[in-house]
Amino acid sequence: MKKLSARRRHPLAALVVLLIALAATGGLYATFAPTGKAQADETSAAQSLAVEEGQKLYRVGCASCHGTGGQGSSDGPSLVGVGAAAVDFQVSTGRMPLQQQGAQAPKKPNIYTQKEIDQLAAYVASLGPGPAVPEESQYDPAGGDVGRGGDLFRNNCAQCHNFTGKGGALTDGKYAPNIDGVDPKHMYEAMVTGPQNMPAFPDGVLTPENKQDIIAYLDEVGGDEAESPGGFSLGGLGPVSEGLFAWVFGLGALIVLTIWIAARTAKARKS
Repeated sequence: MKKLSARRRHPLAALVVLLIALAATGGLYATFAPTGKAQADETSAAQSLAVEEGQKLYRVGCASCHGTGGQGSSDGPSLVGVGAAAVDFQVSTGRMPLQQQGAQAPKKPNIYTQKEIDQLAAYVASLGPGPAVPEESQYDPAGGDVGRGGDLFRNNCAQCHNFTGKGGALTDGKYAPNIDGVDPKHMYEAMVTGPQNMPAFPDGVLTPENKQDIIAYLDEVGGDEAESPGGFSLGGLGPVSEGLFAWVFGLGALIVLTIWIAARTAKARKS
């Protein structure tokens, strides 16, 4: 007993007990603490790094038009609140950075890698809340209803993009682009962000399921392999090409028939 009491009174006894307690506490925390917090910390750090790198890219390629803080200028609109989806659409399709000012930004090869686009999107998203980049499950055509998508497209989109998405002319040099072959992801992003002359269709107007249905419809009618049950598709351009066909060939056939009848009549009179 005397030896035990002496050890308890040893100057280092308290330090040893403290170290043992700390080791036990750390071990118990590591065993029972939720892993989600550690993962959340890692995600937050990665997001902060993406925003930082995106800001560097923004200053080089975007700030001259959209302002140093995304506030906009006379050469470009504000990017506060446009969201990551708008950046992914505009930059992935090459519409941004803009090559030159004009009625509309055309699609062209993009100059950024997907990683850089994600970083730019992260930075712009940090300026204000906006539509996020959609998950693949949201725009996968296999998950949509083609019939319902056709009805939705004809009611909301065909006025500009034509009945099968072949595009069409608008006013003042603007146009609705051909959607044939467009990545489904970019179709979804265009609907939620409303790029250029296109109106935005938030979830209150077209639900995520509605958007997926429209994408399924366009996937069904698009491409060279799509069948036209009515015969020649005439480019799928609707009444413009059909009217032109009627005037050129239909009216032409009537003129030929009229000349033939007149010639036969004149010949009969001479006889």
